[in-house]
Amino acid sequence: MDFTFSDEQQQFRDALRRYLDKEYAFDARQKIVVSEAGVDEAHWRAFAELGLLALPVPEAQGGFDGAPVDMLVVMQELGRALVVEPYWATAVGIEALRLGAQKGSELADALLERAGRGEIRLAVAFNEPHARYDLFDLHTTATGDGDHYALSGTKSIVQHGAQADFWIVPARVEDEVALFVVGKEAANVGITGYRTIDGQRAATLTFDKTPATRLAGRDTGAATLERIADYATFLLCAEALGALDALNRATVDYTKERQQFGMPIARFQALQHRMVDMLIHAEQARSITYLAAARYTSEDAATRAQAISAAKARVGQAARFVGQQAVQLHGGMGMTNELPAAHWFKRLSMIETTLGDVDHHLARFAALPAFSVTED
Repeated sequence: MDFTFSDEQQQFRDALRRYLDKEYAFDARQKIVVSEAGVDEAHWRAFAELGLLALPVPEAQGGFDGAPVDMLVVMQELGRALVVEPYWATAVGIEALRLGAQKGSELADALLERAGRGEIRLAVAFNEPHARYDLFDLHTTATGDGDHYALSGTKSIVQHGAQADFWIVPARVEDEVALFVVGKEAANVGITGYRTIDGQRAATLTFDKTPATRLAGRDTGAATLERIADYATFLLCAEALGALDALNRATVDYTKERQQFGMPIARFQALQHRMVDMLIHAEQARSITYLAAARYTSEDAATRAQAISAAKARVGQAARFVGQQAVQLHGGMGMTNELPAAHWFKRLSMIETTLGDVDHHLARFAALPAFSVTED
């Protein structure tokens, strides 16, 4: 399988990298993290001008209909630069609208067009306080019919939930799973926003008979929700690749500068072996994430789930190993907020536990029909 990026993808990556290197340096990023909003409007407009926001939007709604490999290119660069703007949350929301909307949905079409132009931000409220990683352990319920529903329940750790203008909310309608769109200005909505350890933002959302519009068809709600989560998981894996690459490079550079016994510690063979192991972990994570990008579009749900869970499990293992080794090789400096290394490790740690940790995805992989254990 050929994983070489096309000329257009490489040009897009280079343009994005130039912008981030120039305008999104570490010090600039840190100022955004500690700001009240936690995001920067100027960068969001720049992302729209660069075409990042239109990339995942279908052509029919004015976008570029970007494939998973296109999104992989973008997410790697955002991970490398530790971007805190809600691109991941909005991209996942775009996929939710694309998959969950019934054909000809005026609301979904309008939101997709606005998201592609950078006019609104989206977020999918996957998590509930009691459910851990179970997508379908839903206590949030919706009552109503047609276009008019009332939503009640609580969603926790909604990535950039307070910064989003619209939420896509999974809920139960009797015994079915369905997807609903809720506007930030809707009645009876409680929003508690906070900063997470990696400098990102999240929120707890509470709904009390909140007006909502249903998106998912009656027979596709659960399957659609699982596919949206797979897409979100794949994007996290792609982001982790960028962070792994940056952390590996920063560690090598640091060991070339740090002197011990009259020479750079990079010359110590034991440390060289550790850095080689870090590189191997990153390359294995890259290979399986590229495979997940190719398999995401499969119409066979088991094939898609197998590739996504395999990637998330391997990326999680790499994130922990590379992060821990990088901190140890940096010494005490690796624990300080003054160095980007600590922030890459924090972001990788959050990615590892978002939408299922290593154990969760290994169990999911093992439970799929394609996986079997034979006894001798």
